[in-house]
Amino acid sequence: MTSNNDPIPSPTEEKPQHRLPSLFDALLPIIALVIMLTAAVYLFSSDSSYGANQIALIMAACIALVIGWKNGYSWNEMEKGIVRSIGVATGALLILFTVGSLIGTWILAGTVPTMIYYGMLILNPEYFYAACCLLCAVVAISIGSSWTVAGTLGIALVGVASAMGLSVEITAGAIISGAYFGDKMSPMSDTTNLAPAVAGTDIFSHIRHMVWTTVPSIIIALIIFLFIGLNSEATTNSSNFETTLSLIEAQFAPGLHLLLPLLVVLFLAYKRMPAFPTVIIGTIAGAICAAIFQFDGVVALAQDDTLLPVVALVKGIWIAMFNGYSANTGDEVLDSLLSRGGMSSMINTVWLILCAMTFGGIMEVTGLLKRILQGILVGVKSSGSLIITTLASCIGANLITADQFIAIVLPGRMLKVEYAKRGLAPVNLSRALEDSATITSPLIPWNTCGAYMASTLGVATIAYLPYAFFNLVCPFISAAYAHYDFKIERLEPELEEATA
Repeated sequence: MTSNNDPIPSPTEEKPQHRLPSLFDALLPIIALVIMLTAAVYLFSSDSSYGANQIALIMAACIALVIGWKNGYSWNEMEKGIVRSIGVATGALLILFTVGSLIGTWILAGTVPTMIYYGMLILNPEYFYAACCLLCAVVAISIGSSWTVAGTLGIALVGVASAMGLSVEITAGAIISGAYFGDKMSPMSDTTNLAPAVAGTDIFSHIRHMVWTTVPSIIIALIIFLFIGLNSEATTNSSNFETTLSLIEAQFAPGLHLLLPLLVVLFLAYKRMPAFPTVIIGTIAGAICAAIFQFDGVVALAQDDTLLPVVALVKGIWIAMFNGYSANTGDEVLDSLLSRGGMSSMINTVWLILCAMTFGGIMEVTGLLKRILQGILVGVKSSGSLIITTLASCIGANLITADQFIAIVLPGRMLKVEYAKRGLAPVNLSRALEDSATITSPLIPWNTCGAYMASTLGVATIAYLPYAFFNLVCPFISAAYAHYDFKIERLEPELEEATA
């Protein structure tokens, strides 16, 4: 018993004891997620991303949460993991919202209709898909951003395809193929800088090593797009074609001056300004062009005759930014094509990403993802199998964590030492990270990249996935190189001794 003068002993704070998860623990949420996502696609088809997938992700997160609690993790620990995971995606969410505003103001300003107009005049239907892929590849190499390419040229090219009666799904696949090739091969790309940094090599050695997998992949993709184009016909007849051009002329008076917002965004991206301010400035540029060149159309969008013209102008631009543009050309196809954009159009995508990052955050903080990666490494016997395992691990991380940056960093850090032990140069790891994590991210509906591409291009991820030929072919070429030990670089003897 202590006296009043004696100090009161403070209780000792013990750190919670965490049990290591079993492989069954780690796999159970994944198996449950696969079953629920399969059921969602079966029951709701291409509409599964509008709510069904979100429920599947949250239910799988709940299963992972229970397993974490069983293994000694508190709710506060798991909540911090969720918050940290969502924090990783915050930048992507902000960009998504601003891209919605950008699309709305660019249609209002006539920028997107002008790109559609000139695209219809210039692009030949037979070479359209291949031309889309090549154009997006060149621009993406120049600016280093697949998202910027999709949010600018991509929306216009999908519009051209729709107006010409071509497949928007194949067009989206061509856009993504070209954009991700250019993104991978550009020294200005985030992922192209991140992968060599994680692996421990320099960016230009990384890019040179990637040439061996990316160039054959894009050549194969271009040949397939060319073959499809030469063996398909546009369904729009000449009269409908001319009608569409006339309606665009009457509504927006297309001209090269309306492409100024596009040039502003491409210039800022080339100068390596971060994506969020770049898109904001592009949105403002679109609003200014709309106010100057589309005054009557902006005022009409306000739908309020009681307002002064200047006030109606502000209201019209405001509406386009938060709720998108609503076309009323009299042509049903063109109206559906141009009635797009606004921050509100991205809300479902943000919902999907938040649910996916919640699942990924719990899987990571409870050690379930790490346990899966450790289990995979057990079966690795050769250098080739290690690289193939890296490819599979990154694709799996993309599925689980829903973010390409986590899918690069997490497996990259875990496998880096193993590459050094086996005498493999870091460029093999950096190339494998890009050939899997970067490339497959837009093919997963709940991944930040897949959700962004679907919302921006207006084509469901499952719909364009079979036609993203570059993204589909590249991991297989990388795996084939690993299997046959082709273009696999070894560590110099002195470097191998230093890392031993």
